[in-house]
Amino acid sequence: MMDKFFSNRLFDVLRKRILLVSDFICYVIKTKRVYEPPSPEDGCRVLVDRLWPRGLGKNRAAVDVWLKEVAPSGSLRKWFGHKPERWEEFKRRFFMELSRQPDGVRKLLELEEKHGTVSLLYSAKDTVHNNATALKEYIEQMKKG
Repeated sequence: MMDKFFSNRLFDVLRKRILLVSDFICYVIKTKRVYEPPSPEDGCRVLVDRLWPRGLGKNRAAVDVWLKEVAPSGSLRKWFGHKPERWEEFKRRFFMELSRQPDGVRKLLELEEKHGTVSLLYSAKDTVHNNATALKEYIEQMKKG
C-alpha cells in the first residue's frame, strides 16, 4: 500500500514538473545556407527555395523537408535579383505572397512545434538579403500578433 502511495505521489510530482517545463519549451527558427554541412543543432532542415540548389546532391544537402510553397514566386525572385537596394520592397511583396498561401506557413509552424528547432535552408550567397531571412522575419511578426 505504501509503495503504491509513493509511486502515485512521485508520478504526480513528475507530471506537474513536465507541465511546467513544457510551458517554457523554446521553439527556434534558424537560417542556414544549404551548402554548409549539416549539424545536429539544425533540428529539422527545411529547404525554402523553389528550385533545387545547383550542384548539390540530395544526400549532401540532408534536407528533411522541401517546402516550395513558402518560397517566393519565380517572378518575384527574378525581380529581386539579390539586389540589396530592393530588399525592403522584396520583403513587402514576399509577405503579401505568404499571406495568400497560409498552408505552407502552417506546415512550417507544425514542423517547428514537432521538432523544436527548424533550420530554413537557402542557396543564395547573401546571408542577409535572402528569402529564408525574410521568411523567418515574417513568422516572427506573425507570432507577435
